[in-house]
Amino acid sequence: MSKYSARRIFKIDDLVIRPLTPALWADFVELFGEKGAYGGCWCMWWRLSRREFETGQGAGNRRTMKRLVDSGSIPGLLAYKGRAAIGWCSIAPREQYAALERSRVLKRLDSEPVWSIVCFFIHKEYHGRGVSEKLIRGAVEYAGHCGAKIVEAYPTIPRRKELPPVSSFMGLPQIFRKAGFMECKRPSASKVMMRYYVDSSVKAKSTSSNK
Repeated sequence: MSKYSARRIFKIDDLVIRPLTPALWADFVELFGEKGAYGGCWCMWWRLSRREFETGQGAGNRRTMKRLVDSGSIPGLLAYKGRAAIGWCSIAPREQYAALERSRVLKRLDSEPVWSIVCFFIHKEYHGRGVSEKLIRGAVEYAGHCGAKIVEAYPTIPRRKELPPVSSFMGLPQIFRKAGFMECKRPSASKVMMRYYVDSSVKAKSTSSNK
């Protein structure tokens, strides 16, 4: 990522969206807490093989994420309310998510380069307050400034009225629809693949090839 994209800050309504850099690591750790968000994941689920993830669950995954951030890569965005980080969204070019690239269910729709939104973590005090949608909007704006023409997401289709955060960490379809995403495919009973086309000319080409 460029230094420009690392410094880029977005104001989305009442939140400030910042790319995660080494300077913000302490805020990321405070948000994720002792459990590392969901069971020691530290947002490494889609970045590692399942064996690597399970071996490093907890402290190991935290160290791996720290090395990633220290390398200068931007693994995602933090949402701030005042001085506190209250939300997280993982977004990057799809090829940076090794496990996603190997997924048989969430296979690439076509050969178009995409950026992928794969994870959210919202502070419990801010659940149900629209933070995820604002993070999505910030993620789309950030990806666009980094040159993305398509932003892709893989939300979970709820089978009951509400899902616990650990079951809906990839987001829900209705939230992405509110943020302007369109459904492209339902590869399983629980997953939908959705896209936001930053570049409308790519939308016409991609929609035609996927019919």
